[in-house]
Amino acid sequence: MKIDHPAATDRRVDERAAVDPATFAAEVASRSTPIILRGQVAHWLSVAAAAGGDESIARYLATLGDGGRPLEILIADPEQRGRFFYRGEALEGFNFHRQHAPLGALLGELLKLATLSAGECHTLYANAATAPEHLPGWSAANSLDLPLGDATPRLWIGNATQTATHFDESSNLACVVAGQRRFTVFPPDQVGNLYIGPLDRTMAGPPASMVDPLAPDLDRYPRYADALDHALVADLGPGDALFMPAIWWHHVQSFGTLNVLCNYWWTVDAGASPFHALVHALMAVRDRPAAERAGWRAWFDHYIFDDEAGAAAAHLPPAAQGVLGPASADRTERIRNYLLTTLARR
Repeated sequence: MKIDHPAATDRRVDERAAVDPATFAAEVASRSTPIILRGQVAHWLSVAAAAGGDESIARYLATLGDGGRPLEILIADPEQRGRFFYRGEALEGFNFHRQHAPLGALLGELLKLATLSAGECHTLYANAATAPEHLPGWSAANSLDLPLGDATPRLWIGNATQTATHFDESSNLACVVAGQRRFTVFPPDQVGNLYIGPLDRTMAGPPASMVDPLAPDLDRYPRYADALDHALVADLGPGDALFMPAIWWHHVQSFGTLNVLCNYWWTVDAGASPFHALVHALMAVRDRPAAERAGWRAWFDHYIFDDEAGAAAAHLPPAAQGVLGPASADRTERIRNYLLTTLARR
């Protein structure tokens, strides 16, 4: 589809028509690169309601939110141009504030803001609102028959926004209900070219790139030019879905005065977080002398990155492999207990 805004690159994400559950499992969920599924959720009642305009989708959503908990809403002043980000050169805070409000209040305010010019319009964004808690009627009326495990549908409702380039640790299926969305995506190996912000003080969970893709400062962030050489763009309209594998970086633009997206995060193993392991390695490994770091790199390569088949423990009897054994619930519990006991002694 065509969005009337310049894109960062002409390179596009692959796309195909909607798929059935078996095809999704065999040909989509195992992909290592994103793909657009055109019309995947075109049958949803919410998409039909969105075709009637802002007031139509607002009325429809209001019927699904009766009895739901208030939503957390991000609010930014008009001068931020819809970009949720840090505030100031010292990153001393954020350029938005948070407020909780019922779904009906959010929808009413979005309809009011739709009558204002862009320069007068605050940006409102309810992000990752879990459907069971906030829109109790959503799942029954807008079901998805794809094999996504026990993934929870989450709603993203707002006006024209841009979400800073970030990653998710889980695979993601993002389904557009109302408005248009543009995802600019980067492979995981571009982390060094994206100039990532603080790891432990973030806007909404994962760390984000410091570069504004709509106005990149290449004097300050020169390696971002290399990241753009690997970027892909996905333009989505109502009914379309985007599959993104875990750890792909993505910047998201939302267009329109009332836009809605429903996404699903799911993972094969929802246990320990690789990101948390990375942060622990900052303390335990990064500041060691160079020779020691090189030695520990060999350990990581041997036990983690070069050991997909478990060969590093093959010389040990199964009962003696301990934390090196095959993945299982028992091994996970053993590792967790080992770490908790070890860290408690520090």
